[in-house]
Amino acid sequence: MQKKTPPKAAALPFLLLFPALASAAEFDGGSLSPLWGVPFAGILLSIALLPLLAPSFWHHHYGKVSAAWALAFLVPFATIFGLPLAGGQFVHALVAEYIPFIILLTALFTVAGGIHIRGNLHGAPGLNTAILAIGAVLASFMGTTGASMLLIRPLIRANDNRLHKAHVIVFFIFIVSNAGGSLTPLGDPPLFLGFLKGVSFFWTVQHILPETLFIVGLLLALFYAIDRHYYRKEGVLPVDPTPDTPRIGFDGAANFWLLGGVVALVLLSGFWKSPVVFDVFGTEVGLPGLVRDIGLIAIAVVSYRLTSPKVHADNQFEWGPMAEVAKLFAGIFLTIIPVIAMLKAGTQGPFGAIVSAVTRADGQPDPAAYFWATGVLSSFLDNAPTYLVFFNTAGGDPAALMTTYASTLAAISAGAVFMGANTYIGNAPNLMVKAIAESRGVRMPSFFGYMAWSCAILVPLFVLSTFLFFR
Repeated sequence: MQKKTPPKAAALPFLLLFPALASAAEFDGGSLSPLWGVPFAGILLSIALLPLLAPSFWHHHYGKVSAAWALAFLVPFATIFGLPLAGGQFVHALVAEYIPFIILLTALFTVAGGIHIRGNLHGAPGLNTAILAIGAVLASFMGTTGASMLLIRPLIRANDNRLHKAHVIVFFIFIVSNAGGSLTPLGDPPLFLGFLKGVSFFWTVQHILPETLFIVGLLLALFYAIDRHYYRKEGVLPVDPTPDTPRIGFDGAANFWLLGGVVALVLLSGFWKSPVVFDVFGTEVGLPGLVRDIGLIAIAVVSYRLTSPKVHADNQFEWGPMAEVAKLFAGIFLTIIPVIAMLKAGTQGPFGAIVSAVTRADGQPDPAAYFWATGVLSSFLDNAPTYLVFFNTAGGDPAALMTTYASTLAAISAGAVFMGANTYIGNAPNLMVKAIAESRGVRMPSFFGYMAWSCAILVPLFVLSTFLFFR
């Protein structure tokens, strides 16, 4: 029997005001109208379109937009179904999913921002390919955002004497900012959400390693061929804008140890089974998860204080990107509540057509359909909520998905991570890398110009992957 500890004293007044919150029941998504999905669709479309259509408005008001869509769900839901049920769903989304998610991203963002690679490399095809390969490996251990922020500036410096270099950044986004993060929950936000839902830490590396090696290996080979072509055709500038340095080194190298601490804490929370459970307004919080989150906060604080201001300045470290992610995902995690409930209702629910589209005639899930459905949506919407949508479409039971329906979970995981590279808006690091490259004078492709690259390079690889791995 689980040992329950009482809520903290500070929570008692809230419980006295809303006693039913502590035992708020799950609601039946099958009885909901599809209109309850409008706030979720609204916030995702806002993320996809407003930065392109109204960049100034979005830059100044994205937090308000996120809050408006969240309230567009919460206020009507509380009015119709009652404050206790709405409050219970709010607390569950906040405590069980959003807070652990943001804490991990913040820890990885802070630690990666404290490591600066100094020195000047020379961007020949072999060296560029090696950097992309190293980034692909690092991405699964320090996150696609962390690996991208660590390596993009040294890569740009190494190629600042090249005449044609946009393709280097495009392939960097393909490999380091996306596909490389497919092997562990640390690699990409969708996989960490799966980990929070109960998918074991090493499940992804055990089940989509061949797919990852296939995609990353072919991308590296294609990149080397393309980069070698441009290098032989154009050569380099007569004077390198970045002066040579005696050697390559790291500033803030102590953060590598802290990165190891992040990995250890996440692993600990997956393997440690404790009977101690804290009840937070009806949502159970296990002791391993609590220790993990407190430890990650401590690591982020230590990293920030330990890192010298010069390292942060050299990395152009700022909290803006992290604040944007935190505000947007707060709205996403709230507005997705009714969507998940409706998907759990299966073929008889409001989204029965979606469930049917990824289900074979015999009632079994179709891995190929899940791969493309998850991937296409991840190309234009954020891949983390897209993963959650199809995770729940497939039943939402981690035990069944890791065993009986392992091929389906592999397809969902691969689709969310791989196809986030199809557009600039498919994954958060994509736009961050583009912005950094442009600020350093690299002429990056437009939104549709980038898609021309992804359609020519990535889509054929995904078609091959479908026939090889997801039939």
